[in-house]
Amino acid sequence: MPLLPGPFVRRRFSAALLALWLMFAGFTCSGSEHTATATLPAAFSDLLPHFLVEPEDEYIVKNKPVTLTCRSTPATQIYFKCIGEWVHQDDHLIERTIDPATALPVMQVTIDITRQQVEKIFGLDEYWCQCVAWSTTGTQKSQKAYIRIAYLRKNFEVEPQGKEVALDQEVLLRCLPPEGVPQAEVEWQRNEDLIDPASDPNFFITADHNLVIRKARLADTGNYTCVAKNIVARRKSNSATVLVYVNGGWSTWTTWSSCSAVCGRGWQKRSRSCTNPTPLNGGTSCEGQNVQKSACVATCPVDGGWSEWSKWSACGADCSMWRSRECTQPSPGTGGKDCQGLDLQSLNCTSEQCPQTVSGAEDVALYVGMVAVALCLTLLLIVVVMVYRRKKEGLDADVADSSILTTGFQPMGIKPSKPENSHLLTIQPDLTTTTTSYQGTLRSRHDATGKFSMTNGPLLDPLPNGSHTLHNGKLNADPAEFVSRLSSQSYFKTLPRDVANTSYGTFNFLGGRLTIPSTGISLLIPPEAIPRGKIYEIYLTVQRKEDLRLPLAGCQTLLSPVVSCGPPGVLLSRPVILSMDHCSDACLDNWAVRLKKQNYEGAWEDVLLMGEELVAEPYYCQLEAETCRLFSEQLGTFAVVGESLHMGAAKRLRLVLFSDAYCSTLEYNIRVYCMDDTQDVFKLFLFI
Repeated sequence: MPLLPGPFVRRRFSAALLALWLMFAGFTCSGSEHTATATLPAAFSDLLPHFLVEPEDEYIVKNKPVTLTCRSTPATQIYFKCIGEWVHQDDHLIERTIDPATALPVMQVTIDITRQQVEKIFGLDEYWCQCVAWSTTGTQKSQKAYIRIAYLRKNFEVEPQGKEVALDQEVLLRCLPPEGVPQAEVEWQRNEDLIDPASDPNFFITADHNLVIRKARLADTGNYTCVAKNIVARRKSNSATVLVYVNGGWSTWTTWSSCSAVCGRGWQKRSRSCTNPTPLNGGTSCEGQNVQKSACVATCPVDGGWSEWSKWSACGADCSMWRSRECTQPSPGTGGKDCQGLDLQSLNCTSEQCPQTVSGAEDVALYVGMVAVALCLTLLLIVVVMVYRRKKEGLDADVADSSILTTGFQPMGIKPSKPENSHLLTIQPDLTTTTTSYQGTLRSRHDATGKFSMTNGPLLDPLPNGSHTLHNGKLNADPAEFVSRLSSQSYFKTLPRDVANTSYGTFNFLGGRLTIPSTGISLLIPPEAIPRGKIYEIYLTVQRKEDLRLPLAGCQTLLSPVVSCGPPGVLLSRPVILSMDHCSDACLDNWAVRLKKQNYEGAWEDVLLMGEELVAEPYYCQLEAETCRLFSEQLGTFAVVGESLHMGAAKRLRLVLFSDAYCSTLEYNIRVYCMDDTQDVFKLFLFI
């Protein structure tokens, strides 16, 4: 109902109310003033007034006044009293009605309270008002209604602070809202979205307005804001960033890999990853190794072997007898090969043991067939003899023309008929030690590394510091002419023409050894490595590092000289052994050592990672304290390259100082050089 300010009083009377009022009301007049007195009907004269509506607490927002309402029945008068004083009658707005249910008169009174009225008692008691209702029987007082000025200060008493918490950890964000009347209500926001603890039980708001995250989740990462509001204003705190991080955890170990060796001692490994969980939002990484290695011993394959032949059976009716053998000495096992050949043999028997069941014409046919077979065998024998003699007359035809394999390389003709050179093809090398008793393929060599001693035996002894050494081969009479002819070919144009650092020779199936003195570099060709009937011209040379740029990436460094042996592409029945110095600490835990080989196009490629050799690879490398032994089924250009795995990796270097032997002045010059600690580098440096 709208309120009217000032002393104006509005009274509304309906026609029915006016009639009732005239029935019960009496009037008196005195002079010019008129006084109206209303009396209640006799039926209600003994009732005390009771309140239908009592004034309630109110808040003044800014400068807007508040309205207090009081309604009572039956009542003849109602007045408001504020802070102990009666409100002026002109400030009351009165409205009279009749309750249709009880037919009792109802009186309603309203007053307005302004901000200025409340501020007058600032610092004293609170501003309050109550209404008093009268009837013919007595009076009644309503409850007190307190009027306060509403406000909300700007600054929070306590604001939330950002935190970094681990996954599943409890998080507490504190908030004390600004002072205000009425007291501010508090709610929380994450990234400007309202947090509802009823829909997400992981959140909890305490009675003192703090936010609790029971278990931090990755989705709980964000900016959190405390919001305070009342009827006056709405305030926001500074945002607090909560970062939920995840520390890394190891996954379970994989199963062990198969043993790297198919026979004997080898290696196997297993791995794990830092993905259980993966570190996120700055969480710590996993500690420890992600790869483990373990030694293993593989059961060697056993190839089958034939037993002795059984005795011949008796001559049968078909004039044949039989004998057999079994593959049981030993039986094949662990992936070994089965026996090769026949397990059953038959033989014709024409002696008296053969039953004579044929007669006349059949005997003639048998004899004619035997004569025909004999003639055929005779002719075949004659052809074989003629072919053999022709080969004996032209032995040079059997010398392997290595130019077919090396695109134009010309071999040297060797006549074994010359007596003075016959010893080159007949001298048997000293292979009595375990280092030269190797037989079989390179894969077998992988499986028996523990059975070979690489430091004893004449073929692998430290190299002498003399002239070029050649065992079981023929040294070319004019090495310079050989180098010139070799370098004229397209593939060998990059080879050095330095005769002092190159060794050449001609070899047959007996094998032999090439060495370059004072370099620690040698090439061992075991017996039967060159097929019988073939003669190869073999060279061994060391490359200058400045002449042949080796591509190195990252933390890679050259650990050995660059050595070429060839011609590449020749057919070898067994692997040769190339020995050269290296300058690493020979610890594979500190280095990732790789063997590089130059292909026919001149590009370098990795062919072997030491410690992880595969059975099918044609290369095997054994790293000793200062020497590297390369077992290879192919000839070519090789180099050993290392990549340090951590700070413990060490590379040996040599300091070389040069100065004058005698000094005639006060000035004295010293030259200091730092180089790899290998013999070839020092020798090349002396020849510069």
